Amino acid sequence: MFRRHLLSLALGATLALGTGAAQAQDEFIVVQSTTSTQNSGLFDHILPMFQDETGIEVRVVAVGTGQAIKNAANGDGDVLFVHAKPAEEKFVAEGHGVSRADVMYNDFVIVGPPADPAGVAGMSDVVAALTKISEAEAAFASRGDDSGTNKAELRLWQEAGIDAQAASGGWYRETGSGMGATLNTGTAMDAYIMTDRATWIAYGNKGDYQIAVEGDPKMFNQYGIILVNPEKHESVKAEAGQAFIDWVLSEEGRAAIAGYKVDGQQLFFPNAGG
Repeated sequence: MFRRHLLSLALGATLALGTGAAQAQDEFIVVQSTTSTQNSGLFDHILPMFQDETGIEVRVVAVGTGQAIKNAANGDGDVLFVHAKPAEEKFVAEGHGVSRADVMYNDFVIVGPPADPAGVAGMSDVVAALTKISEAEAAFASRGDDSGTNKAELRLWQEAGIDAQAASGGWYRETGSGMGATLNTGTAMDAYIMTDRATWIAYGNKGDYQIAVEGDPKMFNQYGIILVNPEKHESVKAEAGQAFIDWVLSEEGRAAIAGYKVDGQQLFFPNAGG
């Protein structure tokens, strides 16, 4: 009887240890993020480092920033990591997020075909360049997906006093796709395309396309990170999500972001706390 009792205790302890190990292995968070961070390869670089240190797996949902914000507002995720600061601040102000922090930046560029039908190659004034593209009615491929890139592009058209969407289906083509897919579509139709520099550097099908417009401060591209509010959504894994945010903003996380390069070029520049 005593031996049977010991065996029962041992079995119970083994099952408890096994359950604990399984729970540790199953710990994960969902990060709602952008196609640019995914397509650039950044997450493939930094997430294994975070998981090795914490044991927390990060599962990324890569969509346009607008969709990522909607998903997070619905509680479909633990962390929001996107690049449309006004929309991010609104997300927090409406109570969907706990607080927002700058993470990193790069910039947008306009790439174009070698024929350069609008004559914008080498320009650094993006508003003037978009004006020339519109006047020439040169093909322009827009993501048209409410992403951070699309929001920035539409803001620049507005600043130029041009309703580009009114020409949708003509010289202005809206793909409704992510950055990589829009680059594929745009290059196939010899169109100009506005893209974040990181995705462009990592993009493997450039052909004879080159950067046509770059260097305007108006093309600055800031990324932010936010914990989804657990008071609104009980499913939010606040502790694990905050652990990821803290790591990304830490010296170690900043070094990991800065250390990610493609063809010797740094794609993102950490500025947390800057």
